Amino acid sequence: MNPTISAVIPVFNEKDSLADFEKELSAELAALRTPHEIIWVDDGSTDGSFSELKRFASLPGQRAIRLAANFGQTAALAAGIAAARGEWIVTLDADGQNDPADISRLLAAAAAGSDVVSGWRKNRQDAYFSRILPSRAANALISAVTGVRLHDFGCTLKVYRARLLKAADLYGEMHRFLPAILGYAGASVTELEVNHRPRRTGRSKYGIARTFKVALDLLTVKFMGDFITKPIYLFGGLSFALMASSMLMAGYTLYNKFANGVFVKDQPLFLLAIFFALVAVQLAFMGLMAEVLIRTYHSANRKPPYTVAEEAGEGR
Repeated sequence: MNPTISAVIPVFNEKDSLADFEKELSAELAALRTPHEIIWVDDGSTDGSFSELKRFASLPGQRAIRLAANFGQTAALAAGIAAARGEWIVTLDADGQNDPADISRLLAAAAAGSDVVSGWRKNRQDAYFSRILPSRAANALISAVTGVRLHDFGCTLKVYRARLLKAADLYGEMHRFLPAILGYAGASVTELEVNHRPRRTGRSKYGIARTFKVALDLLTVKFMGDFITKPIYLFGGLSFALMASSMLMAGYTLYNKFANGVFVKDQPLFLLAIFFALVAVQLAFMGLMAEVLIRTYHSANRKPPYTVAEEAGEGR
């Protein structure tokens, strides 16, 4: 029987926390009395985490995947999502800070009609200045740019409708933007408060530098969401704005020449008008090239952003 729920857990150097977390997660999923599976994805751990995951894979309903190198959390999630067989996919961190007891509440909200139910770590148990404050700024920026308003895009604890999640392209560091990406595709997105616990073992793999990556990735998400099928609208719009500005500056230059007797050579504004016109032409051609590339992109074969080195457990 295929599972209804697939729990996908990316793992990177979390050996000390895995045993307790596995017991807790297994107990919570069993209490749901719904067919389920647990998919562990080792993202190139160097502390022996996969030896624990192989032990879990010997248990009913659990599987383990080891990636050949540390490809990042997005790639690890993509590998688990590709392997998932459930109607709903639940994602959690392996460090124990996400509380498995919240899964039932998120699934209930999903069953009520939501395609994505995102956890909100309202009382987050992390350092304020290095983790919480930058996260709040990033969440506000993402909400404003994408139009999908959440308090906590970075919370890994989420529930997704599998058929929508499997259709999304995951690469780079795009996992934190999944609610926005699926929102662009028409998915209904809900947010629920979830419990967030202090880290019991190990140390966080993220620092304040991630905030700058978020800002850069957000540009990609905005483009992919609003202009991926019509890039000419973006480049053409910029081209039109620059060309209009160029014409206004050139017109003002000519007016000064004939009305006030100011020679063109004495008006630097005319050089700026020429520069804007040249950039406008370049942007127009870039838009046309982007249109061709987008059509090539949609017709090309897709290659996943990871390499699986080993699998263990059911469904190999």
